[in-house]
Formats: sequence, structure tokens, C-alpha cells
Amino acid sequence: MFKIKARKAIIIPLLPRRDTVLFPHMISQLLVRRPASIRALEEAWGNQQPIAIVARKDTSIDEITLDNLFPIGCEGIIAKLLRLPDGATTAWVQGQRRLKLAELIPSESYFMVKAYPLEENTEKPLPTEALMRAVLALFEKCVKLSPKLSEEAYIAALNIDQPGWLADFIASNVEFTLHQRQGILESLDPHKRLEQISIFLAKELEVLEIQSKIDTKVREEVDKGQKEFFLREQLKAIQRELGESDPLTREINELKTKIVQAGMPETAQKKAQEEVERLSTMPQASPEVSVVRTYLDWLINLPWKKTTEDNLDIKQAKQVLGKNHYGLPKVKERILEYMAVRQLAGSKLRSPIICFVGPPGVGKTSLGKSIAQALGRKFVRLSLGGIRDEAEIRGHRRTYVGALPGRIIQTMRTAGTNNPVFMLDEIDKVGTDFRGDPSAALLEVLDPEQNNSFSDHYLDVPYNLSQVLFITTANIVEPIIPALKDRMEIIELPGYIEEEKLHIAKLFLVPKQLEEHGLSLSQLRFSDSSLRVLIREYTREAGVRNLEREIGGICRKVAKKVTEGDKAHHEITTLSLGKYLGPPKFFWGTAEEKNEIGVATGVARTEMGGDIISIEVTLMPGKGTLLLTGQLGEVMRESAQAALSFVRSRASGLGEFPFDKTDIHIHVPAGAVPKDGPSAGVTIATALFSALTRRPVDKDVAMTGEITLRGRVLPVGGIKEKVLAAHRAGIKTFIMPRKNERDLTEVPNPVRRELTFVLADNTEEILAKAIVVVDVQSPIPAGVR
Repeated sequence: MFKIKARKAIIIPLLPRRDTVLFPHMISQLLVRRPASIRALEEAWGNQQPIAIVARKDTSIDEITLDNLFPIGCEGIIAKLLRLPDGATTAWVQGQRRLKLAELIPSESYFMVKAYPLEENTEKPLPTEALMRAVLALFEKCVKLSPKLSEEAYIAALNIDQPGWLADFIASNVEFTLHQRQGILESLDPHKRLEQISIFLAKELEVLEIQSKIDTKVREEVDKGQKEFFLREQLKAIQRELGESDPLTREINELKTKIVQAGMPETAQKKAQEEVERLSTMPQASPEVSVVRTYLDWLINLPWKKTTEDNLDIKQAKQVLGKNHYGLPKVKERILEYMAVRQLAGSKLRSPIICFVGPPGVGKTSLGKSIAQALGRKFVRLSLGGIRDEAEIRGHRRTYVGALPGRIIQTMRTAGTNNPVFMLDEIDKVGTDFRGDPSAALLEVLDPEQNNSFSDHYLDVPYNLSQVLFITTANIVEPIIPALKDRMEIIELPGYIEEEKLHIAKLFLVPKQLEEHGLSLSQLRFSDSSLRVLIREYTREAGVRNLEREIGGICRKVAKKVTEGDKAHHEITTLSLGKYLGPPKFFWGTAEEKNEIGVATGVARTEMGGDIISIEVTLMPGKGTLLLTGQLGEVMRESAQAALSFVRSRASGLGEFPFDKTDIHIHVPAGAVPKDGPSAGVTIATALFSALTRRPVDKDVAMTGEITLRGRVLPVGGIKEKVLAAHRAGIKTFIMPRKNERDLTEVPNPVRRELTFVLADNTEEILAKAIVVVDVQSPIPAGVR
């Protein structure tokens, strides 16, 4: 126990410390820079008196107060004092005894402190003796594991027989925190002080053991690497004596030979040789070795000069294209033109960039394969749908871990030649986000002026893509950025008409499905009428993908019967279709079954080609509000407003119609599908006029065109797709803007022969053709009169 001797307080100079706790019996070297602290040291040194060493609680506060000093400090005797050139002072101080601070006494240039010395009980009962031994055992383990503790420190601790002194000695030698050391200094009971030391030593021992395991593993790895290095050097020396080359030298020589054989251009060959020289000087254990090897592997295996010879026999190519695809005369003609010019111009002709635009299922991708077959070239395909990262096109730089070339270079390596037919599928579905714009990266790929030196971030050398025949596909051209669209020759693939689908089914789809399902014509046959019903009532598409799927469904059911032992011949007729495929999925014919008041048939262009839509108008008593429903876009809403304004401007024919007391509701069915565009303007105006005059609209008439406030009919896009959709639905008369007459040249002749086309300049001409003349007594609905 400690006792404070009354009336024996001492007043001595004060040395406050930021990071030092001095213990009794211990010698500590102190570096002092504060002028007040230096003067306190000099005063104590000059007067041969002790000095109080006290730690500060908060080092961020410069002011010295009793509250900012720990209550227990240590009395020290200055053994040596040195003044340094930079103005600082170094002092060696030996601790004497603990002090309890009582009062802070400021002087002229430094602080004095009034403190009470604390005397320590040196008794050593049996529990304390046992605790001392335990602490010494822990300290011995720490000394063995810690490089900062010397064996002499443990020997010194063994020769200390006072418990408090032992605790102070260990606390001053082991790396404890300031607060841990201050806690030990403030612990007045030697036994409790030893207990604190025991806890701190146990934690320190755990840290040292973990650190020792880590150091051991690192040392083993280093030793292993050094051992392998020496063994390799010895092996090289032995192989040189025997006249043999080591594996690394053989690999370097093989790489140099492959680089020469790869036929790289000068810049690429120089880069490859530099990388080989780097590889030869690298330690084999270096992680950079695998990176360089992978890079060289990509350079060597790219098709720099390997080319397939083009088959320029136009007659044979014509046969190949005709064998694999029915119709599509414009596309076939363009490919044959390219082959003809290639025959005459040779390598002077730059490869065109062709973009096939059309609805799903019309054969865009398979057409690319047929072109490659006709030209005798390799065919490769890259799907661009969903790509949002520019690095997918250009690759990652080699500074990134796991970097690889972009998809363009990867696909060229797969092709194995430098002039394949390269199909970029779904180019209209390329996305963009914070990682860059892949469409912008494709500008260089699809520009004949630039792609002879395409730059991939990984390769970092130009690669020639000018011999590649790029073919892109898209469902619609609107999402493609203008700069990219300008680089491509767009060829539109319209949807197939019914007769074309029938021929495709007979010549291609049915034989293909029979072969895939292991059936023959003696086991299954489709009649022409059944195929026609399949086209009309079980599919509704511009292409033939769903038609092939339905034919495949019938083949599966017949194949199941054959494997069950049914040897009968199966003839698919219009009556037996329901047994195999269930009830019809679509209704063949016009959108409306009869002439309706306030209902007009329009046509729309979609990603699937085209489709017909019904526009419904109903009148209700109200306050003159216009309601628009059916998930209409902003442009279509404005078209409805313009149509209503036009009809109201022609209200003289309606008598005194109470527009201010009538709500008009315009609805376009299929409300879950977004709709937009101005081409429904004339259809909305026709439905409005029909509802207001109570005169029905001819169900066999479909129309398209943008309307103005004066009633003029402006041209619209997608005429070909809209006409084909109307023809598929059984429409008899198609009304369209007169300025779109030139677009009829793209409509197949069979369709033009079966449809009656009405070309209109103004809405009055459309109403005269679409509205059915009936006798009505009043144009005003009874409910709103």
C-alpha cells in the first residue's frame, strides 16, 4: 500500500510530457523542445534537485493546467543534459518514486508543482510471488518472439525481487499505449499492478504469435524463391556445359520464330519482339510473366495475313442464295453486284458495310450465313444486344488485372482469317452508361476509311479490318445513332406476304422440321390449305419464326405417335389442325366484324413489322372534356387534339352540336402496349366524324396519315410494313397520303393487286371514302341533345 506523508509535500519544477510515462527505477531519454520545459530542466539540473515528470491528458490543448495533467506522476533525477544545435535539449532522467499532484505553481518562465511522494509497500506474500512467476513466464515468451526485446531485458527482470518494481520494469520495456502505461503508474497496489501487466502481456503475446506466423510464411516463400533461383542458375550452367538450352531459352526462340511466321505488320512485329526481350529478362516467378505470355499469344494467333480466296462465280452464288432463301430480290441483287465489281476491281474495292433492317423472323441472320457460303468465306457472329461497356468493343488496357482484347479482336481470332463475313447482330439494341458508349466505339470498326488500322486497347497496335465484310442487323433504325447509321448501307427486309410464307413453309420449313424430327413424307404430310390456316389463324408475324415453331409442334406430336407404334400416314388438314395445336390463336379477317359508328381502322409500324389498330370514339354528356386512353405518347395525343380541332372547324355540317356539353373519349385498345407517332391523325379524325354524325365507318378500309389543322394529309413512314399488315388482316381498301405514292414501288406486286389504294391530299377525300352513307334524322346523339 502507499501512504501520503502529511506535511512532507515537495515543490519541484514540472516537466509535462505528451507521450512519455516515467516509472520509478527506470532511466528514460527525453527530447524537449518547449522553451518552458527546457528552462524547467535547466533549473533542476543547475540546482541539483529532482523534477516532476507528468503525462498530459489531452495533447491538443497547449495550455498547462492541473485538470489537463494526470494526477499521478514520477519524481526524476536528471543524470545528463545535452543541448542540441537546433535549440532542443536531450535529458537522461532516472525515475525515483511516484508523486501525487496537489497544486500547480506558476513561476516566471516555467511551472512548479506541489506534490506528495508515495512510498511503496515491498512486502511479497505468496499470491504475489506466484503472480510474479507467471508474469516472468509471459515476459520470457514475449522476449523470444519480439525483435525489439533483448535477452538482457529478461535477465534484468529475473533479478528484480520487488513486485512493484518488476511491474514497472516490464511496463517501460514492452510497447504499451500511453494510457495503458499511465494506468499501471496509477495502480498503487503492486499485486493489482502485476495483474494488469499479466493481462496486457497476454494480449501482446497473441499479437506477437500471429506476427511470428506471418513472418515465418513470408520467410519460407522468400527462401523457396531464392532456392529455385539458385537451382535454375545451376541448371543453366550445367546445360551450357552440356551444350543444351534451357526451357526458357527454347520458349524464347519458339516465340521469335512464331512472330516471324505470323506475318505481322512492322509495328506489331516490333512490339512483339520488344515483349519477347522483356520476357527473357524477367524472373520466372514474376507475376508479369503470365501477362506478357498471354499478350504474345494473342498477337501470334491473330490472322494477320491468312486469307480465304473468294468464290466469285456469280451463277453459283445465285444458286446458293436461291436455295437457302425465298424471295428477297433486293438483298440478293446487292450481293451479286458486290461479287461482280470484286471480279473487275479486285482488291481496289473496299468491303461494304451492309445493315439488314427488318422485323424478327425474316431471315436476317441466316442470310448472312448464306452470303458467307456463297462467297466461300468464314462466317462469324457477334451479338451486340445489351452491350453497355465500350471495353467490350475496344478491350481493356493491359494495366488491368485479367485484361483481354475486345469482342471484335476475339471474334477475328475465332474466325482464323482476316476476311470473314462478320455479322454484328442487333446493332439497334446497343446500350450506353457511365462506362462509355459502345456505338461510338463501333464508328471506327464500321468506317472503311478507318478500319484498316483499328486500335484495340489491349493489343495497342493497329489491326486491319478492311478486308472483313461487315453485315449488321436491326429491327428498327431509329435507335441507331446518326453517325453510325451514315456509315452503313441500309437494306430493308419487309415482312413476308401470305403467298411467300406458304412457299417458304413448303420449300424450307416443312422439310427442315421433318428431318430434325426423324420423320418422312410417308409418315407426315401437310396440305396447302392447312399451311394457309396455320399462317392465318395460328401466327401473326412479319417473319416465319412462329410458323416454324407451330410446324415443329405438329411434328413432335406425330413423332410421339410413331414411337408408340402408330404406323398410319398422317395428313394434316384444316380440320385436324385443332387436334394438334388446339383452337386458333388469331382471327383471320378485318379488325371489325361489321361497320361501326365511332370506330376506324388504322395501321401502325412496330418492331414486328406492322399491325392494325382500332381507334374508338364515344360521346357522353359532360363539360366538353377530351379523354385519351390506351397508353398514348405525347405525339399521338397532339394528333388527337389536332384531329378534334379540324372536326370542330367543320362543325357547320353537324348543325348546332353542343361541344361544350359533351365529353369525347378516344381510346386505342391494347392498353398495355405504348403507342406514339402522328400517323394515326386521319384515323382519329375519321372516328370522331363518325361518332359525331352517327355514320358508321367501312370495316374494309384502313388508313394512315398525319393530319393538320387545315385537314391536309401529310406523308408518314413505314408504308410498306403498314400495307403488308393491312393485307394480312384482310383489308380491301388502303387510304394513304398522296405524297407516299412512291413508297408503293416497294410493296410486292401480289399485294398491290389485291388491295385498292386511295391517295388523299386532304381529310375530306378520306371521309368521303371511309364513311358509309346512311339515312339519319339527326347528327346529334340523343343523350347529349
